[in-house]
Amino acid sequence: MESSGENAPRTGRANSTQPGCETPVRLPKDVELDLERSVQAVLRELSAQAPALQSNQGMWRWSLHKKVERDPSKSPALVHILLRELEKAESEDLRHVIIPLLHTLMYVLTKATGIAEELYRRTYAFCMRLLTLPAPYCTVALDCAVRLKTETAVPGTLYQRLVIAEQNLPSELYPYQERVFLFVDPELVSPSVCSALLLEIQAAQEQQTPEACMRHVVSHALQAALGEACHAGALQRKLQASPRHALERIFHAVVAAVEQMASEPSPSREGHLERLEEIYCSLLGPAAAARGRCGGHDALQDRPPSIPLPSPYITFHLWTDEEQLWKELVLFLRPRSQMRLSADLEALDLQGLLPDRELARVSVLSTDSGIERDLPLGADELLTPSSPEMEHGGLQRKGGMKKRAWPLDLLMLGGWDGPPGLHRRTGRPDGDGELLPGVSRLHTARVLVLGDDRMLGRLAQAYHSLRKRETQKFCLTPRLSLQLYYIPVLAAKKPAASRQPELGELAAFLGRADPWYQNTVNTLCPAIHKLAEMPPSLGSSRTVDPFILDVITYYVRMGTQPIYFQIYTVKIFFGDLSQDPPEDIFLTELTVKIQDSKLPKDGFSPRRKGVAEGPGAELSICYQKALLSHRAQEVTVSLRATGLVLKALPGSDTEGPTHCPPTAAPLPDHTCLNVSVTEVVKTSNLAGRSFSVVTNTFRTANIRIQSQDQRLLTLLLDKDSRRTFRDVVRFEVAPCPEPCSGTQKSKALWLSSHQQKEMERTRAMPKPLLMPINTFSGIVQ
Repeated sequence: MESSGENAPRTGRANSTQPGCETPVRLPKDVELDLERSVQAVLRELSAQAPALQSNQGMWRWSLHKKVERDPSKSPALVHILLRELEKAESEDLRHVIIPLLHTLMYVLTKATGIAEELYRRTYAFCMRLLTLPAPYCTVALDCAVRLKTETAVPGTLYQRLVIAEQNLPSELYPYQERVFLFVDPELVSPSVCSALLLEIQAAQEQQTPEACMRHVVSHALQAALGEACHAGALQRKLQASPRHALERIFHAVVAAVEQMASEPSPSREGHLERLEEIYCSLLGPAAAARGRCGGHDALQDRPPSIPLPSPYITFHLWTDEEQLWKELVLFLRPRSQMRLSADLEALDLQGLLPDRELARVSVLSTDSGIERDLPLGADELLTPSSPEMEHGGLQRKGGMKKRAWPLDLLMLGGWDGPPGLHRRTGRPDGDGELLPGVSRLHTARVLVLGDDRMLGRLAQAYHSLRKRETQKFCLTPRLSLQLYYIPVLAAKKPAASRQPELGELAAFLGRADPWYQNTVNTLCPAIHKLAEMPPSLGSSRTVDPFILDVITYYVRMGTQPIYFQIYTVKIFFGDLSQDPPEDIFLTELTVKIQDSKLPKDGFSPRRKGVAEGPGAELSICYQKALLSHRAQEVTVSLRATGLVLKALPGSDTEGPTHCPPTAAPLPDHTCLNVSVTEVVKTSNLAGRSFSVVTNTFRTANIRIQSQDQRLLTLLLDKDSRRTFRDVVRFEVAPCPEPCSGTQKSKALWLSSHQQKEMERTRAMPKPLLMPINTFSGIVQ
């Protein structure tokens, strides 16, 4: 039963040890006012559009976290201020600041120790009240509430799990692993930017040895549980002096105590405290532990040293190979995944690099005697003593082919992370769960790309190729959760920025959809260029406050809500009929230009009679008109045009995002291409003929365009000059469907009649292939 206030009388050891019962040290008034001013500056950034404020966007949030990192005693005061502002925003219905403040609060709570239990409960109650709001507020609130419930019962759980997963520390009780893959295209990003980022990442990770991370986990867990009874300085000195084998033993003991208590249905804070006190006494001895409980050291003079939260393990890659993403993901899985494969997955080609390998069979040929009682029981066929199979286990024949129940969702491969929906963290890494019995998704790959829209087009190609491979090999999906992130890095041009938004349209869209992404991520580009202009140095002064790395770390940790983007496929027909029509994909834009050259007279299409010469080319455009009723209405027009642009992203003048929220299953007709046609209009007057140019726009999801007067076309995909197709006479654009598996027919034999009908229905209406990019809140309506 909770007391009515922090000063209520308590008895026994809990009076000085439980974090929820600590008497917080009162900070000086000027320190609290400084924190208050920093929080108000963050709020002004979210509300103001003044250029003076936009130039320093993102710095206030970073400086706020740095103040707490340098002096952990400020954490309770900052939590109190943030919670007060959240409750104020709730009462005044200021929803645009709720998600940024909530993310800031959760980031502080993950790293802090000594937070009163009453603050945890108030934050949890606030998150529960947000569940009545629409998405994305209820989604983010549910994610935070689940983590807060565990952290309140077992303090230090969030920090411990985060460090273990990100640093790949060995742990049997929490075997999850994460890795951040940073991809940069050297043809799109300058060498100075690449080298500056690489030096900053290497300099920061040189200090993050496994031993240091283990010491951080042990110190944080003991301080979070014991509170003021923990002599933090003596504890860290003891851990620094411990050899590797002794440190590993202490680390595993602490992890076991935290994870076993957190896995219980009703965790007991008292039981958790007793187990960690035993570990604490084994380190410093009973006398030191008794002095800590009795206040034998002056907490004000012996300020607890700061426990840093190490940045995640980041690998830097120059994207030069089309198959590089696939290979890196395979190498990430290979060391431990082979020990966790079920019998049906052992035959799969893990590397996926041998095209002649036979696909894994759905069934396994039996070589036993054919008598059921002679068969060894598998993990998925364990029989209980009271089961009917055990009671009637006589001499029954069993079919030679062992049946495997394949889930329907697995056969259709509807999504990399299962059914459509917002990714949620529930105390474990994203994508946790089993798609196949006996195969857990213990690995999370966070793929972060830096560049402009051209880099995103290349990412879409790799993502499509990855999904297509999985329909044939199917080795990554059951064991890997793939999360995609994007940081825009545009070329620094002095006339400044007139052309930059052209290559940063998707980043601008993400900024409009998620204000916190705009404030935190879209403001990194100038800072990255400033970092590249600094003279290279590996000195310690360079890594005191690595701003770029800190923001990247904050983004990959807190950016868990994806926005889905439709990938479009284009089929291209050349004037040379001997060339097979290739197919390609694009994510943001397809540009069509008219070439000066023409087809030869025996070319693909004869010239139409009566067509007057003029600028541009005569085009036949057939498209399906986008209607609010979603009825199919096909339109065919012929016109003379000098060019076309097909954009997959809505412009800034659009009232809202045309992409449906990912909480509802997206359909192909919910996403549209915005087509702009530069039409040539012929006019006749007394002075003669003249031509004027007018731009017509319409929206569609499917379109076919053909040149009618021997003029050839040039196609440019995703603004990338490397993806240019010349001498084109016709092309077709449609939403890219989910790749279909070539093994579905054989797998369908083992499905029930109802599942076969469902599979046929799904195949008749293919789902579109959507590429998720993680943000902080998803689309905020």
